[in-house]
Amino acid sequence: MKLFVSMLLSLTLTLSSISTGTEGNTADLDVSAPSVLLMEASTGAVIYEKNSHEVRHPASITKIMTLILIFDALAAKQISLTDTVTVSEYAASMGGSQVFLEPGETQTVETMIKCISIASANDACVAMAELISGSESEFVRQMNERARRLGMNDTSFVNCCGLDTDGHMTSAYDVALMSRELTTKYPQIHDYCTIWMENITHVTAKGSSEFGLTNTNKLIKQYPYATGLKTGSTNLAKYCVSATAEKDGMKLIAVVMGAPDYKVRFSDATTLLNYGFGKCRVYSDLNEDKLTAVKVEKGIAEYANLTYQGPFQYMTTDGTDLSGITKTLELPETVTAPVEKGEVAGRAVYTLNGKEVGSVDILYADSVAAAAYKDYFRRALLFFLI
Repeated sequence: MKLFVSMLLSLTLTLSSISTGTEGNTADLDVSAPSVLLMEASTGAVIYEKNSHEVRHPASITKIMTLILIFDALAAKQISLTDTVTVSEYAASMGGSQVFLEPGETQTVETMIKCISIASANDACVAMAELISGSESEFVRQMNERARRLGMNDTSFVNCCGLDTDGHMTSAYDVALMSRELTTKYPQIHDYCTIWMENITHVTAKGSSEFGLTNTNKLIKQYPYATGLKTGSTNLAKYCVSATAEKDGMKLIAVVMGAPDYKVRFSDATTLLNYGFGKCRVYSDLNEDKLTAVKVEKGIAEYANLTYQGPFQYMTTDGTDLSGITKTLELPETVTAPVEKGEVAGRAVYTLNGKEVGSVDILYADSVAAAAYKDYFRRALLFFLI
């Protein structure tokens, strides 16, 4: 009943050189940190890794998850950027990196995001946790729940800011997962984490005073393709960074954990990013071309429209030229009713040098019920009337 017709479409999308290495390899890269990982953001493919599942103290790269929950709350309209945040005594008591918020002081949500993204402020993190969840402990519970949903199996959060605490652990792989979630779902984070310097205003009982925020991520100034994301350092964690960068449309995430000093942290991240941009190739097809409707037999409608399940992406890490990728549509000439919207009608198959490299399902965009006797009678009557 279903004969498949192959329609060959040559795709000539321009492909740019971007990230990588051999997927999940241990190539001889000059990186000193004990645990690192390089990921291509659009596909989530691991390009290079070294002890990437080793569980370690994360320091302030914890705040990547804190920011995810903040942007989740913004997306759900639970909060807005202009909402006022009142600082509690507990939030103001946070040690480590801070912007010296005082009890009772108020700031907007957007200012707090800047304090977290630019200056890695622990006090701002706790103030936001209390705003969103009522308490830091409840917020941390939600952080762990979000981590489980992302597949962060090496992670256990105990606080929202990354201060050294027993049991507060993660891995380079998990940091890459949450970095990818934050940057792909909420790309507006780059508007904040790429700010080099900015002033905020403290207004307290003591009066008004300016306070300067300076970005802790020196790659923003040192690396031409840097787009973020978050640094961290404590006695137990040593020096960590999740560095994001983009070149020619390719987006990479380089995670470095446990570096002995801040120079090695940024040097290792730069080495990883350069390695990726030098070897990785990504092919993308947004699948926005219009699909021809399929003829429906014995249905109340003559045709059913089609839609792609989504875009297609393919990545290699050996420098392979992907310009020869072709797309073939495998679809039935006809289909017999009933047809359900969302059912798989066929697929788009991508090949390179005669080898299939991936596919995307093609779905029915309409439901078409089976025709009853009265439907045939009405159709025949209309035919004679016309």
